[in-house]
Amino acid sequence: MSVDVSKRICESTDCEKEAKLQCPTCIKLGIDGSFFCEQECFKESWKDHKQVHKKERMKINLEAQRDVANYNPWPGYHFTGSLRPSPLSERRTVPEGIRRPDYADHPQGYPASEMEIRGNTHIKILKKDELEGLRLACKYGREVLDVAAGMIRPGVTTDEIDEAVHKACIEKKCYPSPLNYRGFPKSCCTSVNEVICHGIPDKRPLEDGDIVNVDITVYHNGYHGDLNETFFVGTVEEDSRKLVQAAHDCLMDAINTVKPGVRYREVGNVIQKSVHPHGLSVVRTYCGHGIHRLFHTSPSIPHYSKNKAVGVMKVGHAFTIEPMINMGKWQDSLWPDEWTAVTVDGRRSAQFEHTLVVTETGCEVLTARREKNGNPNMNPHFMDQLDKAAE
Repeated sequence: MSVDVSKRICESTDCEKEAKLQCPTCIKLGIDGSFFCEQECFKESWKDHKQVHKKERMKINLEAQRDVANYNPWPGYHFTGSLRPSPLSERRTVPEGIRRPDYADHPQGYPASEMEIRGNTHIKILKKDELEGLRLACKYGREVLDVAAGMIRPGVTTDEIDEAVHKACIEKKCYPSPLNYRGFPKSCCTSVNEVICHGIPDKRPLEDGDIVNVDITVYHNGYHGDLNETFFVGTVEEDSRKLVQAAHDCLMDAINTVKPGVRYREVGNVIQKSVHPHGLSVVRTYCGHGIHRLFHTSPSIPHYSKNKAVGVMKVGHAFTIEPMINMGKWQDSLWPDEWTAVTVDGRRSAQFEHTLVVTETGCEVLTARREKNGNPNMNPHFMDQLDKAAE
C-alpha cells in the first residue's frame, strides 16, 4: 500500500497531516489522489471513500458495455442466431516451470505428435502407470471445471471464467490444453446458447436465461484430461432445461454401454435412440476421441447412428464421449474466427463430456465429480442448480 506521497496532505476531513499512504483500490482502478496519513484515517473515511470506487467501476462497466455493443469484427457476416462476438482479452501465459505439450510454443500451435500418427486406427492399450497418469490429469481437470461451475451467473463474462480456469490450472501445475492448440487463443472453450462447441471466451457478460457449456482439458505430467458440462445461467426456459437434461441423459446411456467387446460404432446408435423421442438432433461434424499422452487420437467416436466407426472396445482403451445435441437441425456453421461452431438455424445446443477407460466389467469414468469420501458422483452441476432453484 505504500507509495511515494511526498508533499501530499491527508484527505480525511479536518486532518492536515502529511500523507504517507494511498488507497490500493484507487491505484488498481487508476483513480488519482486518495492519500491518507495512516490506516486509522483511512478506516474512518472508508464509508464515504468507497463510493469513489463504486462510481469508477460503474464508469468502467459502461465503457466496456459500449465496447461490446460496438464490436463488429466481421461486417456483412450473417449470424444464424442472436449471439454476437465480443472483444477478447490478451492471451494468458503459462510459467516456464510447467510441463507443456509440443504445440504450446509452436507459432501456429501445430500438434506434431498427433500429426505423426494421423490416419492410424491403432488404439493404444494403457499400462497401469499410464492409466495412473491419465487418472491424475482427469482428476485435476474435474477440479478446474468445478471452479468454473462456481462462477456461472448473470453478469459474469466468459473471459472471467477463462481467467479463473487458467489460474486454477497453474495452481495445479497443469497446462490448459486448449491454449494455442492449432492456434486457439484461450485456456478453455465457452459455448453459449446456439454455439455447439469451441466458443472463444470473450467480454460478453452472461445473461439471465442463457445456457453455457464450459469445456476443460488440462495437461499434467504428459497426459490430457478432458471433460465438459452445460450450465444454466439464472432462470432458464423449460425447452432449454429439457435440452440440457436430454444431452446429459444420452451421454450416460452411452457410458452405460461401454464394456469390452462393444463396437465403437454402437455408441452413436445408443445416443441417437436416446434423443430421438425428444425431437432433438445429434451433431455429426464433431466426435469423441482417444486421449492419453495425445489430446486427440484413435479411436474416433461419432455420436450419430449408422456411423462407420472403426474398432472394438478393449480393456485399457481410454477415450471421450461428448455428444452435442441440438434443439433444431443437426447441421453446423462456423463463425469467421474459424473456431466457433453454431447451429445453422440459431436454435440452442447442449453438450456433456467425460473421459473414461474400459475395464473388465464396463468402464471407469475418470472425470466424474467426487464426494468428500472419494466416491464418484455422476450428477452434473445443472442438477444442483435445479435443486437449489426448487428450495
